[in-house]
Amino acid sequence: MECTSLNFKGFQYAQAMLFAIEEINNSTDLLPGISLGYKIYDSCASIARSVKIALALANGNEILSALSDAPCTRPAQVQAIIGEGSSSPCMAIATVIGPFHIPMISHFATCACLSDKTKYPSFLRTIPSDYFQSRALAQLVKHFGWTWVGAIRTNDGYGNNGMAIFTETAQHLGVCLEYSVAFSKTDPPDKIENIIDIIKLSTSKVIVTFLTTTDIIDLVQQLSLRNLTGYQWVGTEGWISDSLTATMDRHHILDGAIGLSIPKAHVSGMREFILDVTPLYSSSKEMFPEFWEKLFNCKFKQSKSSAGNQRECTGHEDLTGVTNSFTDMSLMPIFYNIYKGVYAVAHALHHILSCNKTCNEVQLDPFTILQHIKNIMFKTKEGDDVYFNENGDPAAKYEIINWQSTQHGIVGFVTVGLYDASLPADKQLNVQNKSLNWAKNSQQVPLSVCSEKCPPGTRKVLQKGKPVCCYDCLKCAEGEISNITDSITCVRCHPEFWSNERRDACVKKEAEFLSYEEIMGALLTAASLFGTSITAIVAFTFFRYRKTPIVRANNSELSFLLLFSLTLCFLCSLTFIGRPSEWSCKLRHTAFGITFVLCISCVLGKTIVVLMAFRATLPGSNVMKWFGPAQQRLTVVGFTLIQVIICILWLVISPPFPFKNLKIFKDKIILECALGSAVGFWAVLGYIGLLAMLCFILAFLARKLPDNFNEAKFITFSMLIFCAVWITFIPAYVSSPGKFSVAVEIFAILASSFGLLFFIFIPKCYIILLKPEKNTKKNMMGKGVPK
Repeated sequence: MECTSLNFKGFQYAQAMLFAIEEINNSTDLLPGISLGYKIYDSCASIARSVKIALALANGNEILSALSDAPCTRPAQVQAIIGEGSSSPCMAIATVIGPFHIPMISHFATCACLSDKTKYPSFLRTIPSDYFQSRALAQLVKHFGWTWVGAIRTNDGYGNNGMAIFTETAQHLGVCLEYSVAFSKTDPPDKIENIIDIIKLSTSKVIVTFLTTTDIIDLVQQLSLRNLTGYQWVGTEGWISDSLTATMDRHHILDGAIGLSIPKAHVSGMREFILDVTPLYSSSKEMFPEFWEKLFNCKFKQSKSSAGNQRECTGHEDLTGVTNSFTDMSLMPIFYNIYKGVYAVAHALHHILSCNKTCNEVQLDPFTILQHIKNIMFKTKEGDDVYFNENGDPAAKYEIINWQSTQHGIVGFVTVGLYDASLPADKQLNVQNKSLNWAKNSQQVPLSVCSEKCPPGTRKVLQKGKPVCCYDCLKCAEGEISNITDSITCVRCHPEFWSNERRDACVKKEAEFLSYEEIMGALLTAASLFGTSITAIVAFTFFRYRKTPIVRANNSELSFLLLFSLTLCFLCSLTFIGRPSEWSCKLRHTAFGITFVLCISCVLGKTIVVLMAFRATLPGSNVMKWFGPAQQRLTVVGFTLIQVIICILWLVISPPFPFKNLKIFKDKIILECALGSAVGFWAVLGYIGLLAMLCFILAFLARKLPDNFNEAKFITFSMLIFCAVWITFIPAYVSSPGKFSVAVEIFAILASSFGLLFFIFIPKCYIILLKPEKNTKKNMMGKGVPK
């Protein structure tokens, strides 16, 4: 447990403490008439040595005590301990002195575990806990978009606890660790080699470290032997602003490193005091020669040093112009922490002594001092507030440091941002991205992700057996979108909307209906108007030749009524074309049903007239008096009235209505007329079918009547076409999607109308216009043509 080497940092820390003590002892405001005494121990970074010293202090030795410059000669008791600088020794010391309530104030021990007051009740510190630093590091990593990082830690309380908090916070922020390894310069070569291989084989380009200065220096040396450069290093206050680490990095392994550092500090007079080493000549005869030889790189005549080729020390060397780790003041924030720790003890003693009593009248005990230290709040001469929270920690503030090379190749620690844990969560981190340098002197932020970001229109799907940062990007399904980057789900569009090709926005579905502008609608419209025109021509022809035998023989009144109903049949098909509306939906089916019944009623009337006329030619028959013109009109009106009643009931109970059909096509809205009551629709069709079948049967029975121009034959053919069309219509209508079902219905209306028109009236028009010689009564009776 003997110290084997000399560390300038320990001297600097001791000098900072002495500066504070002398400043307090020379003050007339703080502890007037009271002098602080001290004793310095070197733990040599040994936990065992630290515990031995702590036990000695607990048994009555002194490290920092309150002594009166009056004749107070009683044995001094330990009032407080300033130190240690590392977390693991602090944990050991705090465990030992905790039961004795001896206050211990550390300037550099950052392990979050030390905030546990049940384990370390007398521990306090003037440096923020790694709980905040770990969270700040995680936020810093997330800020630059690094979701896939490696992690290396010192294998002690500082590294293990700090990395554990970082890992937990990083996971909450969506950052994954590809690897997390513990490193120590005392590790066997095979373990170090394994760590190097892990770094070499990794795909992450960012390495987050919780390492001490000695460990990072040794790790950098190992990496430089294997030429492993180009990684982006993220560091803690343990090394990020350490000039010795920057000096040792001759192969530029750490170029562009970024991390957190204790905010810069300036204490007037401290730098000059630390560099004034002449008092060491009188105060430390044993330590002075070794310190002086290492500081000025010389050798005394009586020295036992084995180093050769060194100039002789005179003891009067000038420190001006000497550049080494002792003259480096980059750790001034840590010196300031020591300064604040000493002042905290002094203010606590000042409150206890109240400056009106002598030390003989006050019984100081460690527990009282500890309670006062926990509750103190004061400002330093530099204007900074000093206080401890319930865990014995100060306010957490960090500077964000970036390693930037100067023109002379020297690393500069440039402040590029701040982190303040006392601010709201969204304002704690403030980084100046424009002023940053990165690995290999790049100006571009390094990319370190396991998987590229999923663009809008895709969603993340985790890769089996890998962390959540490793995923595939799958395109959203039809009808679903994602409009943000790295979406974990796709959102289904509103039923009236559909996803675009990129799946990043919902667009309104195209409304589809049978319109006049499209080819099919235009052709059906043309066919309807053509049928109407032909019907009008036939009606005009019949009216022109209404006194001829062929027109008079075929019941001209029913013929004209039939032509009128056929005109309505052709025109009602137009109500099926165009955007469905409330009135068009009600009109199209009812108009179609009523006009067709009117049409079929006329045909049925003509069929009955033919049959009755044949019966009337038989001897003794008087049947025609029961089916004269009045009865014919009444028959047509009666059959049509039944359909009108059916349609009225349909419209009153559950009428057709415009309907947006979203189910037939995924990417289209079919605008159609819902039937309302399906019973009403099929009742209308059924009634038409019933009359058509009745008409067909009667016409079929009369097809062989002996007239030369047999009306029943033509009615039979027309009804055959009519029934065939509507029988095939039903399956075609049910199976046709969207606007095609409307087209099928229009086609059935037009086809059946044309069938009636052509088979009943065209043969007569042919005789009237082209064969007028046959348009005679004698020919109509079958007597003018030889057999």
